[in-house]
Amino acid sequence: MLDVRARTLMKTLVERYIAEGQPIGSRTLSRYSGLELSPATIRNVMSDLEEMGLIASPHTSAGRIPTALGYRMFVDTLLTVQPLAQRDLSELQGAIQPNQPGRVISQASQLLSSLTHFAGVVVAPRRQQPSIRQIEFLKLSDTRILLIIVTANGEVQNRILFTQRNYGPEELVEAANYLNQNCIGLDFEQIRNRLREELQVLRSDMTELMTAALDASTEVAADNSAPQYVISGERNLLDVEDLSSNMARLRQLFDLLEQKTSLFQLLELSNRAEGVQVFIGGESGLAPLDECSVVAAPYEVEGQVVGTIGVIGPTRMAYERVIPIVDITAKLLSSALSAP
Repeated sequence: MLDVRARTLMKTLVERYIAEGQPIGSRTLSRYSGLELSPATIRNVMSDLEEMGLIASPHTSAGRIPTALGYRMFVDTLLTVQPLAQRDLSELQGAIQPNQPGRVISQASQLLSSLTHFAGVVVAPRRQQPSIRQIEFLKLSDTRILLIIVTANGEVQNRILFTQRNYGPEELVEAANYLNQNCIGLDFEQIRNRLREELQVLRSDMTELMTAALDASTEVAADNSAPQYVISGERNLLDVEDLSSNMARLRQLFDLLEQKTSLFQLLELSNRAEGVQVFIGGESGLAPLDECSVVAAPYEVEGQVVGTIGVIGPTRMAYERVIPIVDITAKLLSSALSAP
């Protein structure tokens, strides 16, 4: 609940800090705010904003910088989003084309990175579960068997099974024939359901082998359904002074980008909301992102949300420019992937 004067000074402070990267003093605020206020009045307002937790004063300077709470207020109530420059819009439209569905995901990630100079990330649509074309067992030793699964699209998945007893070649052929007769044309989920039912009626000497095959198919299905990421421009973050000054935190950030699981959970939150979402600092719940912001938006295929795109950068970013870049990229990606 700020009055017009406080809102104007708060907006000016955040904008100047984003532009200059230095704590902002009363003289700068007086010059850029357009308000005819005495330095004493400006200092009083700054003191009030500091008490509210919106700005902070570093020990080394009399100026102030926005806090994560201040950035949140700025983004939610004070930000004036700028139209995307025609040059940037043309670059996006030229690169994300409906006739290149196999490349648009990586192109979108690269463009987000190149246009913002931060890290661009795209969570690709989950792959459809392929059906099974052939299953074979190959004996490696007395208690080790190689399970070979060939999918309808020609992909080969191998898993090593460890058994309690020694299965002979004839038994392995019998087991493979049984699976091929009953599972061809089914996807991994259907195979798991079928085998769970069949385990109750199989001979006891075959149950162990089939159970091992069931567990292995579960692993294969999990690998196929795991979210796929394309991340571009991580090295850009090395050039961000706000981040590179803390190498320990930067290493944690790179570990997060490499691990991906926690980041995916954050980005997936954007799938449940419309439009662009901005996670500032600790709002992400991920310690390596305490000094970062994530600007993310969902994209669709034929009206269904299938993934998320985003930009990862410092909290001191030009939100008025990054937000429309993410928004338009998500719309162009949706259009390209939905095109017949």
